[in-house]
Amino acid sequence: MEHLLVVHYVVLVVAGWLVVAVLGLANLRRTRVVAHVLFPVGAVFGLLLCGLGLTGVFSNPQQAIVPLGLPDLPFHFRLDGLSAYFLTVLGVVSTGVSAFSAGYFRKGEGTPPGLLCFEYHVCLASMAVLLLADDAYCFMVAWETMTVSATFLVMTNHRFADIRRAAWLYFLISHVGALALLLCFGLLQANTGDYTFANMREQHLDVFWASVAFLLALFGFGTKAGIFPLHVWLPEAHPAAPSPVSALMSGFVLKAGLYGVLRTVFDLLHVQIAWWGVLMLMLGLFTALFGVVFSAIQTDMKRLLAYSSIDNIGLMFVSMGLAILFRAYGMNALAALSMTALFYQIASHAAFKSLLFLGTGSVLHATGERNLGRLGGLIRFMPWTAWAALVGAFASAGLPPLSGFVSEWLLLQSFLFTPGLPDPFLNMVVPLVAALIALVAALAGYTMVKFFGIIFLGQPREAKLREARDASPWERVGFAWLAAICVLLGLLPVQFVVVLDRITQMLVGVGIGPTVARNGWLLLAPTSVGRASYMPLIFLLFFVACCGLAWMLVRRLYHGRLRRAAPWACGFPFVNARMQDTAEGFGQPIREIFAPLFRIERRLPSPFDSHPVYSVTVTDRAWALIYEPIAQLVKRVAALAGLLQTGRIAVYLMHSFLVLIVLLLLVRR
Repeated sequence: MEHLLVVHYVVLVVAGWLVVAVLGLANLRRTRVVAHVLFPVGAVFGLLLCGLGLTGVFSNPQQAIVPLGLPDLPFHFRLDGLSAYFLTVLGVVSTGVSAFSAGYFRKGEGTPPGLLCFEYHVCLASMAVLLLADDAYCFMVAWETMTVSATFLVMTNHRFADIRRAAWLYFLISHVGALALLLCFGLLQANTGDYTFANMREQHLDVFWASVAFLLALFGFGTKAGIFPLHVWLPEAHPAAPSPVSALMSGFVLKAGLYGVLRTVFDLLHVQIAWWGVLMLMLGLFTALFGVVFSAIQTDMKRLLAYSSIDNIGLMFVSMGLAILFRAYGMNALAALSMTALFYQIASHAAFKSLLFLGTGSVLHATGERNLGRLGGLIRFMPWTAWAALVGAFASAGLPPLSGFVSEWLLLQSFLFTPGLPDPFLNMVVPLVAALIALVAALAGYTMVKFFGIIFLGQPREAKLREARDASPWERVGFAWLAAICVLLGLLPVQFVVVLDRITQMLVGVGIGPTVARNGWLLLAPTSVGRASYMPLIFLLFFVACCGLAWMLVRRLYHGRLRRAAPWACGFPFVNARMQDTAEGFGQPIREIFAPLFRIERRLPSPFDSHPVYSVTVTDRAWALIYEPIAQLVKRVAALAGLLQTGRIAVYLMHSFLVLIVLLLLVRR
């Protein structure tokens, strides 16, 4: 394949997804055709995109002009290392989610299956075009198409008011962010009238206007990424959407925000300032801590994963903040290390969080429950789903030898070099940030123990759980694909870092690939073997050997010497599934320790109640402190504006006349 043609093949994949979308409309209510033909075809296109993206990473930048826009505004496409990498991640996620969807959407969910297929593949195509866009016009068209299609996907079960409300919240916040992006691109083109990214790369804004553009980009793209305090849509939209849609949104839609910040800061702007990095570092740290604490107290399995995604996005912003900080002080090698950790986190999170959301989808289909308090013991009835969720939970918890551990390990390695920063204040503060990152990682492991243990271990808390059926063959294909990615990224970090080196060289000028490759493919040492190293395959072999030795000791040496009997229950014979640890019990210590972060409302029973009820409702303080006052202000402004609408033509003509007079006076001045 000629490198010059890779971008054209990517465009063909986008066209293929759009054809599948149109075929979905043509088979609006034919569930079998949509599920067993169209979604598998979409998965094949995702697999092709994955291969094309990897090819593009090792290719020189390629450009193409497609006459799809207005007559004088065609779409400018550009495939470079950054866009190719994100296309690869999109291909990985779409392959697994599309394959799973072929078995998941058996009867449709509110929206006719053909229409759902249309919305889903339009969303995939718009994300691919977004990554290829090389001008602001094409970028914003793709951005808005992605937002609208994702809104309709969230609103699949539109019969429920809560779901419509969640979709509207996502739509509203995304469009507020889009306004900030329009202003950002207006600054980047520097009054030239040329909104192509090639022109923006040639402009050199001064520090003030570059900082304004950075803040607008951080706000605009932060709405899509879910950074605090722009996160409020995320824990509402993820539980409302069907599980494959939640997997797609967490696996990649959030990454579109990260891509936008990276493209703006490291490609379109020619300066990185230290306080930008500090700001992103603090925002990312608080977002990660906020997300993991809220995740630990959830009793809804999809809401738990939604808050966990906020935690992961926060860690990615921490990595990006470190990279900007190192870059501002000319420490490019350390900036490359931080960027490598960031890109590793992006791929790892895309795989394991998509896998976890798909696992919740299988559980929801099999049981009709997503409340953790009504689940349990499903590993006996849904082994495929349980083992896939276990891989995702291990990776999310950052346990070796899976992908999540490598990404967090590389991030902590970046923090080890922060004492070399020339600012003494940063040298004092950043190690504290590293300690809090370690706390976040520990709480993430705690949350994943709760997630997997409550759902799959113990005894079933409801009788109907014994009738649960395991994932269908198509769902298992999606599980296997994403689980394999988690395992491969964990076992082959050296090879993957060499791939990432192409992107870090593009963004910061250097990479850690030569240093890593120097020690061989078994040993991962980002700087030097004497400072820090990790051998995933050796760790895996040691783990397997320990398990095998334990099995041999139990089976061979003690077999036949043990007597099996019912466990002693302290003399109480009526032990049942209700006496197991609950999701509320797991979360209570975290709720008490971090109480200032929560808005807690308790309903206490009265001694005179015939049926006393005690309940605790935990909500987000950010909603009450930030968004409710804004909503009240908007209502008041709207009420004042409503006074102008009297319904009388004479009053409207007077308004027009007064506006015309004011405009003439302004023009005269």
